[in-house]
Amino acid sequence: MRPEILYPFFADTVSLPGVGGRIATLLGKIVGRKVLDMFWHLPVDMIDRGAMPKLGEITYDHVVTCEVTIDKHDAPLRGSRRPYRVWCHDATGQMQIIFFHAKGDYIQRQLPEGELRLISGKVEIFNGQLQMTHPDYMLRQDQRDQIPKVEPIYPLTAGISGKVMAKIIGGALERLVDLPEWQDTSLLAREKWPSWRAAVEAAHRPESQGDLLTSSPARMRLAYDEFLANQLALEIMRRQVKKKKGRSLTPTGKLKDQLVAHLPYQLTGAQQRSLAEIEQDLAAPYAMMRLLQGDVGSGKTVVALAALLTAVENGAQGAMIAPTEILARQHYDSLLEMTENLNVRVAVLTGRDKGKTRAALLTDLAAGEIDILVGTHALFQKDVIYHDLAFVVIDEQHRFGVEQRMALSAKGRAGAAMDVLAMTATPIPRTLTLTAYGDMDASRLDEKPPGRKPIDTRTIPLNRLDEVVQGIRRAITTGTRVFWICPLVEESEVLDLAAAKERFRHLEQVFGTRVGLVHGKMKPKEKDQVMAKFAGGDLDILVATTVVEVGVNVPEATIMVIEHAERFGLSQLHQLRGRVGRGADKSTCLLLYGTLGGETAKARLKIMRETEDGFLIAEEDLRLRGAGELLGTRQSGLPNFRVASLEEQGSLIAMARDDARMILEKDPELKSGRGQALRVLLYLFERDEGVKYLTSG
Repeated sequence: MRPEILYPFFADTVSLPGVGGRIATLLGKIVGRKVLDMFWHLPVDMIDRGAMPKLGEITYDHVVTCEVTIDKHDAPLRGSRRPYRVWCHDATGQMQIIFFHAKGDYIQRQLPEGELRLISGKVEIFNGQLQMTHPDYMLRQDQRDQIPKVEPIYPLTAGISGKVMAKIIGGALERLVDLPEWQDTSLLAREKWPSWRAAVEAAHRPESQGDLLTSSPARMRLAYDEFLANQLALEIMRRQVKKKKGRSLTPTGKLKDQLVAHLPYQLTGAQQRSLAEIEQDLAAPYAMMRLLQGDVGSGKTVVALAALLTAVENGAQGAMIAPTEILARQHYDSLLEMTENLNVRVAVLTGRDKGKTRAALLTDLAAGEIDILVGTHALFQKDVIYHDLAFVVIDEQHRFGVEQRMALSAKGRAGAAMDVLAMTATPIPRTLTLTAYGDMDASRLDEKPPGRKPIDTRTIPLNRLDEVVQGIRRAITTGTRVFWICPLVEESEVLDLAAAKERFRHLEQVFGTRVGLVHGKMKPKEKDQVMAKFAGGDLDILVATTVVEVGVNVPEATIMVIEHAERFGLSQLHQLRGRVGRGADKSTCLLLYGTLGGETAKARLKIMRETEDGFLIAEEDLRLRGAGELLGTRQSGLPNFRVASLEEQGSLIAMARDDARMILEKDPELKSGRGQALRVLLYLFERDEGVKYLTSG
């Protein structure tokens, strides 16, 4: 149950003064529908009205408050498009006040000739003449206290002005109350952080530009509160999974040893280390929830298969889920190849399988005739019944959120939670791993298998396109294949597609029928057919939008061309580059750029030339672009932070994680005084799932 002290915060914004149904709907679009949402809508700038210069002292455009005597009014004739002008002066100079579409009688009342007035707004110098257009305040001297010295500027939406937004937030702040302190008092003293209520008030009432920075004490305090709520909820869930009785799958090592003996290469140190961590989890009596992070080509599939064989050795079944049909079938092919000399039955199930084939496969699965089933989400449809499923591998984990992981883990044999290994080929910075996957243990494959040659990465201006095409013509005669990625156009699939079709037609004129095209609007079956032709050697060049899925494996492809590379994020460029360099031949990645307008675009391409370390690239990408971009804003894996910034305050996350673990070591049920205050924190940041698992546990 939500604590009573928070009830006023969760009231609808309609309950605030000046907010009706229309305004509440508009607020819902940009901020949210609760009073609490207004606390997290922080100012992005401020107007300092403290400057009170004489007119003669004003030498540049800025916001000022002036005390002036009103002179003559110059009203336009009816129907004229001229502005309404009012002249005023002080002892040092003169100024015009300008109004467009003004009601003359209103201005006459506000600014009567011959009287003193306080005028506040932006003053500009035009042709050597001071002028102020539509002042923000026009008041008598006795109303001076109505002009705020400092005014916060908030992000707005159409239909809500700055003044209205400030008034609404002011109304919300009046509902603030002191909450029980959930932070450790020694931490607050060390960091010189205010109490929660004082922090919210200070964040909304900045007195200088420094107060608007994410590094200000008030904003750091609020960010740490939010990170702590996130880490606490994840840690509670992690402990909840560990509490669930799992199956102890003890590796005999028999199948794994056979697998390793038949591999044409040695496992890297990182692969051996990660496998040992997974095997330790599998042998434990509780459910495994582990994330395997590996850069492009670091050998995740082998590690996953070796782990799946542990389930098979224990007489149970394993499953591997991939996000797309093409990837599922590719995993199936490589698992089939690697288990060729082992007595292990591998099958594949996707949405494409229908009728008798599907029915026969499901019968075998239920009878325990299949050891490892590979497929898409189709693996968890109601009619797919396993004989004894104990272990699941999820590929491209960032498409799944915490709740989906919990649901999946519950699909094991009655009374025992299932072991889950999630894999991602998107290297994720440590701060993001902690926030998006804090409920999981993590293993990293940070070494490349021996024999992988470095990829020669070059940046070339787009105006040298003809030279690139000629170079490709020469390369194709030696049997190489080429990926050609088309640019992202303004977040529009329609325009992306137009760009891809245009490049396809251009290359088709040069290379004839040896060019193929894949894009997001194609049916999966059509896409698979083109990919199969490319993989099989019937096509030399594959033109694609970014649909070239993570993991698509064509060892003969040794050239990757990325057009308008400056429009892509670093991690995306790195993922695309990873499509080549998979065979024995030397590979090249050509980054074609248009105009390198910003420093960020230049920095990105420079990093791509200098390193192939995906983890290093991911850290840089987080710094340059931000977290939402890195994992994809729409991906469910990333929590939605309201006040905290992963990019600028990420250093606080590890601290919050350690704090959360220590808290739950001492007080697993959060029953102590501080524990009760921390429950309030979880509800305040709407991490209710954490409290839910506490109470259910």
